[in-house]
Amino acid sequence: MFGSWTAYYLRNSGRSVALLDAYGPANSRASSGDESRVLRMGYGAEEIYTRWAWRARQLWMDLFEAVDQPDLFQQTGVLQTPRPQDARAESMRLTLEKCGVPYQLLTHADLEARFPQFHFSTERMGILELEAGALMARRAVRAVVQEAVRNGVDYFRETASVPENSQLKTSSGEVLRAGLFVFACGPWLPKIFPGVLQDRIRPTRQEVFYFGVPAGDRRFSPPEMPVWLDFSSDLGAYSLPDFDGRGLKLAFDRHGPDFDPDTGDRLVGGLDEARSFLSERFPALAHAPLAESRVCQYENTSTGDFLIDRHPDDDGVWLVGGGSGHGFKHGPALGEYVTKLIDGAVANEPRFSLETKTLEANRAVY
Repeated sequence: MFGSWTAYYLRNSGRSVALLDAYGPANSRASSGDESRVLRMGYGAEEIYTRWAWRARQLWMDLFEAVDQPDLFQQTGVLQTPRPQDARAESMRLTLEKCGVPYQLLTHADLEARFPQFHFSTERMGILELEAGALMARRAVRAVVQEAVRNGVDYFRETASVPENSQLKTSSGEVLRAGLFVFACGPWLPKIFPGVLQDRIRPTRQEVFYFGVPAGDRRFSPPEMPVWLDFSSDLGAYSLPDFDGRGLKLAFDRHGPDFDPDTGDRLVGGLDEARSFLSERFPALAHAPLAESRVCQYENTSTGDFLIDRHPDDDGVWLVGGGSGHGFKHGPALGEYVTKLIDGAVANEPRFSLETKTLEANRAVY
């Protein structure tokens, strides 16, 4: 997602652009694959990410209108259900108001009346972002790449060497020359630049479960079911509605073990925990069958902030990554920003710099 949108905007700036992709757009190894991703603006007090997500939403809508695929965004709303008096919830509410993002504040009684498919054993409140929802991830990535190619980007399904003397060699032996190289390679970045990024970006194994809903039951599909996030618990559980009959998607926003995107097997192992949580939060799905499962990966930086900076030893190389597990939604805003940064039209945000990425993991953005 970061690479395709960056290529898109670099081309729009008038440059000649080649986009190289080892496995193809939205492939099963990519962090940008799978069926769906959350588009929400609520980030606690992290105003920069709220503003970027709000900007990105408009850019996504512009693209989907241009390619005549409005269904690539599903405006289900995004519901967060923190405990009352949660400090992050209050800061998020204030930030949404400051940035002009529409939302509704719900009491525990409101949640029970409006979303009876949920069950909470403790007192909760609700913050419902009205214009948030879900992006159809795999299809959206392909739409970006196809539009970039239509606008003149040259696309290569190839791997390539690290550039030397303003050129790199692809796996087929072709030599590409350029004045600038942007590596937006997700979980592959620390493999390509181990001396710079090892432990500063850590790819981790993340499991995703799709549970089949009862026949004819609309409670777990839009518009009855929103995207749901629970960052107030240790599990960091989240769910997405049943889109296209694939089932309710459930996963946990916590870091799994280290994972190699090229060689790692993608067989899930945490079904019992997922089913136990499903039974607690959505009692009607206590005996729901597992319809599908996926293993993808996060590639968070040590802080959770994005990495957008020049290579410390080569001014002609930019490093752009650290996106998952929250970066997909920001794709167009990030591509726009990277292009302006390269043009010298904006200053680099200090928190995106390489020097802020420590070797010790302490993720603060989610």
